[in-house]
Amino acid sequence: MRMSKLFVQTLREFPSDAEVISHKLLVRAGYIRKLSMGIYNFLPLMWRVLKKVENIVREEMDNAGAQELLMPFVQPKELWEESGRWGAYGGELMRLTDRHGREMCLGPTHEEIITAIARDGLKSYKQLPVNLYQIQSKFRDERRPRFGLLRGREFIMKDAYSFDTTQEGLDKEYKNMWNAYTKIFKRCGLDTKAVQSDSGAIGGSVSHEFMVITDTDAGENDVFYCDCGYAANSNHAISDLPMANIKGEWSTPQIIDTPDTHSIEELCDFLKIEPTVIVKSLVYIVDKNPVIALIRADKNVEETKLLNAVGGNEIRIAVAAEIEDIMVQNGFDAEKGFIGPKGLKEYNGVPVKFVADKTVIDMKNFVIGVNQKDKHGVGYNWECKCNSGGSDSTGLIELPETVADIRLVEAGELCPECGKPLKVTRGIEVGNIFQLGTKYSAPMNAVYTDIDGTTKPYIMGCYGIGISRTAAAAVEAHHDENGIKWPLAIAPYHAIVIPVSTKDELQMKVAEDIYKTLVKHGVEAVIDDRDERAGVKFKDADLIGFPYRITVGKGITEGLVEFKTRETGEILNIKPEDAAEIVVTAITKLK
Repeated sequence: MRMSKLFVQTLREFPSDAEVISHKLLVRAGYIRKLSMGIYNFLPLMWRVLKKVENIVREEMDNAGAQELLMPFVQPKELWEESGRWGAYGGELMRLTDRHGREMCLGPTHEEIITAIARDGLKSYKQLPVNLYQIQSKFRDERRPRFGLLRGREFIMKDAYSFDTTQEGLDKEYKNMWNAYTKIFKRCGLDTKAVQSDSGAIGGSVSHEFMVITDTDAGENDVFYCDCGYAANSNHAISDLPMANIKGEWSTPQIIDTPDTHSIEELCDFLKIEPTVIVKSLVYIVDKNPVIALIRADKNVEETKLLNAVGGNEIRIAVAAEIEDIMVQNGFDAEKGFIGPKGLKEYNGVPVKFVADKTVIDMKNFVIGVNQKDKHGVGYNWECKCNSGGSDSTGLIELPETVADIRLVEAGELCPECGKPLKVTRGIEVGNIFQLGTKYSAPMNAVYTDIDGTTKPYIMGCYGIGISRTAAAAVEAHHDENGIKWPLAIAPYHAIVIPVSTKDELQMKVAEDIYKTLVKHGVEAVIDDRDERAGVKFKDADLIGFPYRITVGKGITEGLVEFKTRETGEILNIKPEDAAEIVVTAITKLK
């Protein structure tokens, strides 16, 4: 490819709406262009990268025994109703109606479709196990798309689904996919860590995410890990807490004045206490209804854990007006900072749900809000589990029926497996694997006939890789102040040959010879034949991220060219034939 013909327009500045480096560089280097919020055009350079990631994924999936197919992007409502997800999936599901009035959706995932395919085609245990996969565009109507390709609305994904007759078979395929994923990401030049994760809207009992560890702002989730091998993202991580004082100093319960103590810090300063003896009450809105989370005041709620504890779909913290409305409907005049479980029964005719974090169970003589402005209860204790929060005059607070781990783990807390302090880093999810069990096969009546003649639902697994996310994560992991440093296996082109002066006949002849030699040996190469200053060519080469740059300049009169390796920045002055040989050898090793 000649640079004068390559469809690429580099920019001098980063786009104003880009937050993370992969978004900034992919736009500036001419890989993607925004079409709409969270939707991007993949320009020729980007498409080459994506096809290379796809091919690596395809090769390893095929080697692992999976079979490729392609399912429709538009899906009928009826199948989603069979699984129970049509009403439960939430706002990310883009629903539409065709000209005949049939309700459809744009596929964010394909569990329903693949289960229907299996139901029609896998009738006997003799046909199992089977693993089917596709590589296709998906659409999720993200509330807040951001980070370019890392959290867009339309994206390319590989999703695979396994069908087994036993849990042991699923465990075996789960490990098979784990190994395949490890190979895939290594070939893509990414250092990943498999971490325990939340299954989210996909469902299932066991799941892991493959995270690219990064110290950039693009890390979308904290990853807690230990040298012993434990690793989990923030919405699944657990920990043991160091010893702390969880017993208050008040021997008898009472309500005391605590003026202007709207925050935990202000309350601690006023009472001269540690937050470990305070039970704080946080008001959330889950699927339009209030949920009160009770947790030790020095800890924070992890919202996904809370969402799972109440079986909801969408969650957010309540705003001040909503808190005020809840208080008024229950006969109180309280505000943020003084909220507690006492007397909160209903909101808009729906019972208020309470969830207690495990940190509060053993607390004694604690401080708690009592739904009175400028007042708190001290010396309170738990009475028993019940269906809702409450209190009586003896200072006994009813412990909610739902007690769960809803706490956000923090670095330095103790590993649940070995007891050493946990470490934390940032990670970008590029793949995930789920043990679905019969979550879809049972409600959709997707069954096979077993050896004993009985019908049983398939035991299923689900395995996803974000193709476009993987490419963006590679940029996050491989870049510098000058641009992208693509791993060789997924670079759009392997090398660029730059004649410093297109008007110099010797430079152009040698550059052309090197270029033709590279192409002859299967190297994907570009020759920069533009009549531009050398500095412009060098900047574009670094920005675009060619792994190797061969520069033919004045040194050619001495039989030498400049050879630069983009990843390391190393520059050598070598013979033209040696430069070509280095690149050809590197490409041969990839194959």
